[in-house]
Amino acid sequence: MTELSFVCTGVRADRYAAAPTLLFRLRITATDAARVHALALRCQLRIEPARRGYRSDEAEALSDLFGERSRWGSTLHPLQFAQVSLVVPGFTGETEVDLPVPCSYDLDVAAGRYFHALREGEVPLLLLFSGTVFAGPGGFQVHPVPWNKEASVRMPVAVWQEMTEAHFPGCGWLRLPRETLDALLAYRSRHALPSWQATVESLLAAADGSTPPAPHARLFPGTAVRPVSERTAP
Repeated sequence: MTELSFVCTGVRADRYAAAPTLLFRLRITATDAARVHALALRCQLRIEPARRGYRSDEAEALSDLFGERSRWGSTLHPLQFAQVSLVVPGFTGETEVDLPVPCSYDLDVAAGRYFHALREGEVPLLLLFSGTVFAGPGGFQVHPVPWNKEASVRMPVAVWQEMTEAHFPGCGWLRLPRETLDALLAYRSRHALPSWQATVESLLAAADGSTPPAPHARLFPGTAVRPVSERTAP
């Protein structure tokens, strides 16, 4: 049986991916420089929030996930981040590969809310491995990757921010039920608002009792536009 060990040497954002994706660099080593014909690898990634500290603003943003900071001793449990598969080509002794991990910026997902709340520092991650090894010097020996194989890595928060900024520059993503979306669309049409941003700003202003910016101020910043009734006919 070929024994394998795994080390994660770093994480970076995939600049050329069609959707937000992180690349985890894995170093895989076979004992005694054994020949591995192929490796069908599965990896489960978990966030270990108890292994880092948090600023006061981060703690406030995480209160809906973990409750008040005073309760964190019992609520700061690991979060499921992703589960991915990778076929590693054959190698002898040691190899390095990139493990692509597609990411969601959906704030309804616990991992997405966790990453969104962080401002700086690193994210402690645990990679748990399983899968099938095809090895042997003169033929195929098939055996599983033991469930106790794992690797830890601390991903800089800046890597996550770089990835999301590349795909959603200056923006976020919010999922709404169809009924709520229809109601928002009807509100936007009734008030002749030019964008979804203007629609949300108008609702927030109404809730706060303030006056939202005029729609034409967003379309033509710095330009005074008079109502139609005040314009002079040519």
